[in-house]
Amino acid sequence: MATPEIGGTAPVIVEVTEGKTYWWCACGRSATQPFCDGSHAGTEFTPLAWQSNKTGKAAFCTCKRTGTAPLCDGTHTRLEQE
Repeated sequence: MATPEIGGTAPVIVEVTEGKTYWWCACGRSATQPFCDGSHAGTEFTPLAWQSNKTGKAAFCTCKRTGTAPLCDGTHTRLEQE
């Protein structure tokens, strides 16, 4: 299994709407982090659909190493400089 690229080193806080589906970039290549822009084409990665269960702010992972995808779990703070 391939390892995704690191799309960023800090979460992106997004105002989300209850019931709306968001497509999280799983490959790390998207120029519109944290969301998919189709850059995964030709890779084994596919975006992850996530539906918000409430309206408010959500912290989306950009390092692509979270254990709680698509949301940030703080893993970015433990990444080594690449």
